[in-house]
Amino acid sequence: MKILLRLLVAAGLAADAYVHWVFAPDMAFVEGGSIGGDVLFRAQAVAAALAGVLVLAWARRWTYAIAFLVAASAVGALLLYYSVDVGAIGPLPDMYEPVWYGEKTISAVGEGVAALAALAGFLTARPRRTAGTDEPPAEAPGGPLQPQQR
Repeated sequence: MKILLRLLVAAGLAADAYVHWVFAPDMAFVEGGSIGGDVLFRAQAVAAALAGVLVLAWARRWTYAIAFLVAASAVGALLLYYSVDVGAIGPLPDMYEPVWYGEKTISAVGEGVAALAALAGFLTARPRRTAGTDEPPAEAPGGPLQPQQR
């Protein structure tokens, strides 16, 4: 089950990274903000790829948390900018795009699957033990670990 979650997260983020990387040049024309749409798309592609590799390399709560944040923010942004024309927000350009096409579906499904699998991984992953906690608990006073009194 754990390997399946890791593969789902990595595959979903790989789809996200691919679509964002391929469409980055098309987003260069987006107006508003001081950060170009192409830069945002490339940054999302790199973040998704790194998060996927982290989960594959180390299935820890923190890697699942990073993967969840990357995937959930991406699918949230995709749905927001499909539904609402929020305009430019600070340095972010106006990314409103009320059309739907195949690559957007691939990205949305990948991000959604990755977000859900990362959340499941986060909730089921056991926290790592810290140094010094590998020792068994000490016996209660008067138990066999204490010297006997006469």
